[in-house]
Amino acid sequence: MAKTWFVMVLMVVVLLLSACAPGPNQLVDVPDQEGDVAGFWAGLWHGLISPVTFVISLFSDQVTVFDVHNTGGWYSLGFLLGVSITFGGSGGGAASSRRK
Repeated sequence: MAKTWFVMVLMVVVLLLSACAPGPNQLVDVPDQEGDVAGFWAGLWHGLISPVTFVISLFSDQVTVFDVHNTGGWYSLGFLLGVSITFGGSGGGAASSRRK
């Protein structure tokens, strides 16, 4: 009986998480109004400033966290690295456990 509940809960969690998955970005490699397409370095910068950008985006419709006019994978990689740098990456937890 417990295994059945576990499987049911797991299926519901997987369904909920898959429902939140984003669709394809139709504006990849499409220039914005200034003719720019955000690449790796812009993604890195946007990832670094993401906490500030997120707070501002809560109060303004003119600011977004992620630039939709991007180069795709390279922008996403830069953004992910920037966010990792900002929030300490994955090495912070390992370093703190060694100090104890």
